[in-house]
Amino acid sequence: MIEIDLEEEKKAIAREYKELLRISYQTLTDSDKKLIRKAFDVAVEAHKDQRRKSGEAYIFHPIGVAKIVASEIGLGATSIAAALMHDVAEDTDVTIEDIEKKFNPKIAHLVEGLTKISQVKKDMNISMQAENFRKMLLTLNDDVRVILIKIADRLHNMQTMDSMPNDKQVKIASETLYIYAPLAHRLGLYNIKTKLEDLGLKYTEPEIFKDIVSKIKETKEEQDEYIKTISDVLKKSLDEENVEYVIKGRPKSIYSIRRKMAAQNVTFDEVYDKFALRIIYKSNLHDEKFLAWKIYSIVTDHYRPSPSRLRDWISSPKSTGYEALHITVMGPKGRWVEIQVRSERMDEIAEKGYAAHYKYKQGTSEESGLDTWLNLLKEALESSETNAVDFVEDFKMNLYAKEIFVFTPKGEIKSLPKGATSLDFAFSIHSEIGIKTRGTRVNGKLVPLNHELKSGDQIEIITSVHQKPTINWLDYVTTSRAKNKIRNVLNENTKKIAEDGRELLTRKLKHLKITINETVINEMVNYFKLKTSLDLFYRAGIGSIENQQLKDFASQKSNTLMNFFKSKMKRSPSTNPEDINKPELSHHYDMLVFGAENDKLDYKLSSCCNPIPGDDVFGFITINEGIKVHKKDCPNAISLQSNYAYRIMMGKWIDSSQQEFKAILKITGMDSLGLTNELTKVISNNMHVNIQSISLSGEAGIFFGQVAVIVQNNGILKKLIDNIKKIDGIDKVTRVYTN
Repeated sequence: MIEIDLEEEKKAIAREYKELLRISYQTLTDSDKKLIRKAFDVAVEAHKDQRRKSGEAYIFHPIGVAKIVASEIGLGATSIAAALMHDVAEDTDVTIEDIEKKFNPKIAHLVEGLTKISQVKKDMNISMQAENFRKMLLTLNDDVRVILIKIADRLHNMQTMDSMPNDKQVKIASETLYIYAPLAHRLGLYNIKTKLEDLGLKYTEPEIFKDIVSKIKETKEEQDEYIKTISDVLKKSLDEENVEYVIKGRPKSIYSIRRKMAAQNVTFDEVYDKFALRIIYKSNLHDEKFLAWKIYSIVTDHYRPSPSRLRDWISSPKSTGYEALHITVMGPKGRWVEIQVRSERMDEIAEKGYAAHYKYKQGTSEESGLDTWLNLLKEALESSETNAVDFVEDFKMNLYAKEIFVFTPKGEIKSLPKGATSLDFAFSIHSEIGIKTRGTRVNGKLVPLNHELKSGDQIEIITSVHQKPTINWLDYVTTSRAKNKIRNVLNENTKKIAEDGRELLTRKLKHLKITINETVINEMVNYFKLKTSLDLFYRAGIGSIENQQLKDFASQKSNTLMNFFKSKMKRSPSTNPEDINKPELSHHYDMLVFGAENDKLDYKLSSCCNPIPGDDVFGFITINEGIKVHKKDCPNAISLQSNYAYRIMMGKWIDSSQQEFKAILKITGMDSLGLTNELTKVISNNMHVNIQSISLSGEAGIFFGQVAVIVQNNGILKKLIDNIKKIDGIDKVTRVYTN
């Protein structure tokens, strides 16, 4: 038992409260402070008997969330008060009505929104997390601050997760990387996004996280020295031009270093842009743009820029409100360095996102990018008929999308996700225009509806009242707004045809002496190998179910009883009823054990990451294929652990001596005489390794090879990779996974 000094704890709570008021981004009036004090008192009283898993008083959590809301997101007194009370309605006797009486409807509304997010029915047929997320987004209809406080809540939980059991940590961290980090990114909260990603990595891949952290520490001195070299050169010129500025060296986040290592198959040392320089300058609004380009010319006087990597988000800000100039230059020692140029105003918007954006809008009525985005999101939420998991995937795709900027015929600028087509553009103008689109012109030239747009294109839409979307249109668009609208229209058409089809089917079956009812409909759906009764009626409506097929169904129906007995007699006595729908089960089940009890269960190895003995793995219970085994660093792991945590089973290898596994190696190097011969010799001379297939090619002095080998376990594979690396001329050997 940890001894708790209650007096000390009270003092610590008081200190935290004072700190909360001190660090607030908004200027707090006396009435604001009174409101916050009142909320603090309610929270302290409500949570007085509660403690967190770590043993500390529960109240430290709401104060922690309120501090993030106040300083890092920059919201005002109403949100700070709601953050302090975000758990009272769920965990204590205080009700939403009590909060409304004591405070005001706005605060009660925010607390209610936060409580709703937490209370999700445990429906096992869908992903709870995805459904949870969709519910969370629905609260955007009321007030975006609910989401912002929820993100702060998640960040504080991630920062204080050490005393939780490991499986809980992995689940929460996966969900954070899957949903909350992209959401923070889209709301322009770059600081919080980075913290969420780094903490997510800390719990999902702890070894890799520790390794990168220790390497960053090792190279810190050298990097500081490098940054100083560049800063000293730039300072001299900036001072001569009387620019008021600060230069900061900003290391790349641990998560983005890891992502780069994985995406480019490189080691930590091979990641070059591990840091960026940021020049933050003082300016009034009028001179901001002029000064940014002046600094650009100073930087490029000293260092050669890479024109293809110039990013100008000052002329065309991102839809999150982000503005900056990113210049990538060739620094000393032949290293590329990113230099970010932003004014103090731009810097504040980049760090605080939403709140700073509104602080600087100063009452202008023009819609901000955030408002536009929220409106699109509301529309997608209201019309979304997809299941929750598809919805989340679709939503994430739009979250992460890079933007392009295109023009209407009148010269108005529109932003669309990269990869958007001319038909996407039509739907972005208005869904009614989208539905009636007959053709599109880009830069005056007629193009197909699936023509991919580029920044700077000018698009004209040709409409017709007789035009209707077809099923092919779903392949012509990439944005969820267009997809949802097309699906809705197609569904309406399908339903109309299906209604006619049902009547037609009823008449035809009557002639065959069959009365239509639920049982008959289900039998027909199975007989025609369809999924739903809607499919059946739709096919009848478009005439694709012929009279002869209906006669065959009727005669089969009369023989059903006979067929039933036949199938009973044919069925092999050794087959378990549960096994009938399963694919061929793996018979090597003594290789892996699952769960806390080390159960020996049937499983299949998933083809997306091809695990082999020695790899860290987990089992995933699928709907039709039993347990599929994935590597812990499988590309799909984060998504599975976040969406279907209740279907994850821990797995470990117990005996790997009797079984062989396939691994694919990709080899690159400098082509030389005898290299192929040397390579096959090294592989064949390794005991316990057989070559299953090999393909080698050379191009302009570069050697490429792909070898599939059969090995018994991970240790043997590692040894083999090390031996191949020693061959003269070999540059890289990496294990590849088929997605």
